[in-house]
Formats: sequence, structure tokens, C-alpha cells
Amino acid sequence: MLREKIDSVGNHFLIGLRPSPLLDEHDRALLSDLRPAGVILFKSNFRHDLPYEAWLESHARLIADIRAVTGRARMLIAIDHEGGRVCRTPPPVTRFSYAVRWAGQAARVGRAMGRELAALGVNVNFAPVLDIHTNPKNPVIGERAFGQTTKAVIAAALPFIEAMQAEKVIACGKHFPGHGDTSIDSHLDLPSLTLGLNALWARELKPFAAAIEAGLSMIMTSHILYPAVDAHAPVTLSRRFVTGILRDELGFAGVAVSDDIGMGAMKGLFDSPDAAVRLIESGCDMVMVCAHFTGTGRARDFAQAILAAAEDGRLDPALLARSRARIESLLARAATNEVGFLPQDVFRAHAGAGALYEAATVEVV
Repeated sequence: MLREKIDSVGNHFLIGLRPSPLLDEHDRALLSDLRPAGVILFKSNFRHDLPYEAWLESHARLIADIRAVTGRARMLIAIDHEGGRVCRTPPPVTRFSYAVRWAGQAARVGRAMGRELAALGVNVNFAPVLDIHTNPKNPVIGERAFGQTTKAVIAAALPFIEAMQAEKVIACGKHFPGHGDTSIDSHLDLPSLTLGLNALWARELKPFAAAIEAGLSMIMTSHILYPAVDAHAPVTLSRRFVTGILRDELGFAGVAVSDDIGMGAMKGLFDSPDAAVRLIESGCDMVMVCAHFTGTGRARDFAQAILAAAEDGRLDPALLARSRARIESLLARAATNEVGFLPQDVFRAHAGAGALYEAATVEVV
């Protein structure tokens, strides 16, 4: 019974590993205790000082250790791989430029990204960005978006999703309901936008609606406050947004995962473990806890809070059952991609799929 409880609550977590290409003892213990549904890899989880065959061998050991320690038949191995500065992987993995620069070749890039990520054991990519770049002062989205109009974003996002998923890598659209009009980086502080619901329906929500209609099965919620829609909670904690708009009005039946709850936008909001209960109550399914901004060991307290709320009746059992069913459905469809070597001619072919990026990548975006 104890293992059953751990399994059920572990479904609600996606853990960011500590900055090491080896599974360190902290992560080993956390993955064993919590058995989360997934992990997310960052730049520091790869060896960037070795040639391809050597770093791939190291990476294969990391993926094998994650799976063995977690002990799940199926799990999510996720990464942020958008292009531009948002690239975690060493060469020769193709470094595509920002999404706007290959929007016209989105299907070709999506297929290339999917094949390369699948060969790294990855089965979830936190892409595409479904935000619309409408604010020139936006410090965090910009060219990460496919364009400055609803039409441009939809035209590129849908073929990208279809092509990448054809290579057995699940797409996760972000950042619901839209991060393109902000002037504050949510990694640092909480953006607040005055847009009302009519304005959101007229612009920001349209790419999400189109992707949901096309079958998108995973969406990331943003850490943004929209006081005209919900004055009391940012989107990730807002039942009005996640259940009311995303699920009831847009008809999304897939898995909603939070952006990293350690980000500056969430400062003070996740000090109490019961914040994880509020997140589940909002209609969000999975809590993302990454090591860059906070101690991932906090996930144990979050998990205990969810279990306690379920056992004492504060969490609606029907709500939990629906959430668990969505996660289990996603896990059942997630491929177990094996780490494997790709020949150089594959990378050479992929380099012609879309514009490339030459500058430095980053640890976290």
C-alpha cells in the first residue's frame, strides 16, 4: 500500500536534476523515494568536454541510472530544446537558431529535433513556444516565438508538433495562456498583465486552441498574474485559468505541467508545502521542481502535503483520479527511446533543415 501511495503521488512530479552528468546521491535518493513521473535534463547534465562518442556513452549511463533508480516501467525524460540560446546539448547535436528564423521550415526542423532527441533517450520536448511576440520590450520570449501574429505562430507550430511527434518525442506547448506580451522575465519576478479575457481570446489563446484541436497532449502553464481574470493567483495556481479556461473552455484533456516552481515569479508562493495542493486543485497535473532555483528535496514535502490532503478529504478524490488518469495515459503513450549513436551524415543533413545558431547557449531559460 505504501508503494502504491508513493507511485500515485510521484505521478504529479517532474524533477530537474542537479548540475552533474552523473546521477549524484541527492538525486539518486530523491528519485528512489519519490519515483516521479519524469525528469528534465539541463546543460550541466551533459559532458561538453568530450567528443561525441564519449559524451554519448556517459549520457547513456545517466539515462540508465535514472530509469533504474526510479523503477518505473515508463517515465518522461524531458528537455528544453527550442533552438537559439535554449539548447542544452553538446555538439554534434544540431544547434538550430531561434524559432522565428526557421518558422518557414518548422516541419523539417521538428523532424530533425525529434530524431536527435530520441537518440538521447528523450521523449518529451518543452517546445514549441506558442507565445506571440507582441511586446518589443519582452526580455524573455522575443525570437523564441514563431512570430508576431497569431497566424504566424499557428502556421509554424502545428507542423512542428506533428513532425517532432512522428519521431516519438512528445511536444509540450508553452507558456499558457501566453507570455509574449510581458515586460518582466518570470525567472526573476512575477509579470502582471492587464489583458482581460476578451483580449486573451482574441489573440493569446488562439495558438493554444489550434494546437489542442490538432491533438496536443501536454501544455506548460506560465507564472503570470492576470488580475482582470484572476486577481488572487498566477496562472499556475489559478483554477479559473487551468480548469475553467484551459480544460472547460478550450477542451484540453491532456497533461498540464507547471513551469519550474522555484522561479522568481513564484517567490513566497511555494514556501508552504500546501502550495502543491493548490496547484493540483487548480487543474494542473504535474509540479516541476528544478535544482537551479530551489532545493529539489522540497518535492518530498510537496508530495506528503498532497497525500495528506487526499487522505483527510481536502483534495477531491474525483479530481485526483482524473489527473492521475491523464498522466497515466501520457505515460502509456510515451516511447522508451534508447540512447543511440547517429552517423555524421544525419547531422549534416539536419544542418540544412533550418537556420543555425552560433552564439553561446545557456544553463536555464
